[in-house]
Amino acid sequence: MKNFLLLVLVCFSFAGFAQCNLDLALTSNKTEYLDNSGTVQRTVDENSTIEIIKKQVLINPGNNGNIMTANITAATCEWPTAYKEGKSVIKADFNDPSGETRHVTMTIEGKDGKTTFTMEIAEMPDRVIRVTIDSFKEKK
Repeated sequence: MKNFLLLVLVCFSFAGFAQCNLDLALTSNKTEYLDNSGTVQRTVDENSTIEIIKKQVLINPGNNGNIMTANITAATCEWPTAYKEGKSVIKADFNDPSGETRHVTMTIEGKDGKTTFTMEIAEMPDRVIRVTIDSFKEKK
């Protein structure tokens, strides 16, 4: 019986860790812009996608075709319950159209059945972007 329980625990732990190495596609239908105290300043109803693939993050805000690409510099990932409870933190660099590099911290967090994606830009400390994730799927 102990061996069976250990096997079940290992399988669940592996399932929670497994999505950390997968390419993901996240979708959202609302973007919130917050100040640095967490107060919502503005809300935009828009369908957006966020793809996390290998060493890049691709963000298509409003699915308007203007894809923002970031190169991942560091990442941590811990999902005890795959896609439902856990957290990933991604550090990345965006090159904006003017050629400036923006250093960002992106956090995907699942808590109480709700998954959110937040992005903080080091060069713009007074602005935080948050989206509620509608779907969280493996990208194949």
